[in-house]
Amino acid sequence: MSAHCQLTGVKPVFGNNVSHSHRRTRRRWNPNIQHRRYWLPSEGRFVRLTLSARAIKTIDRIGIDRALAQIRARGEKI
Repeated sequence: MSAHCQLTGVKPVFGNNVSHSHRRTRRRWNPNIQHRRYWLPSEGRFVRLTLSARAIKTIDRIGIDRALAQIRARGEKI
């Protein structure tokens, strides 16, 4: 599976390396993807998520329950 965030949906983006002589070669920018394990008190279990660094900060701000509700609303199975 490609590197993508389960909460924000961020994926790699593509572009060009441009050398001094202006030759272009393809390159890709990968998001900062981390694997995190969160405890769900409502379900009494741990959940392992693939998240970007920005999504980890979002979960710290809004809470794991609201974040999982957003993920499940998009149809992703957790």
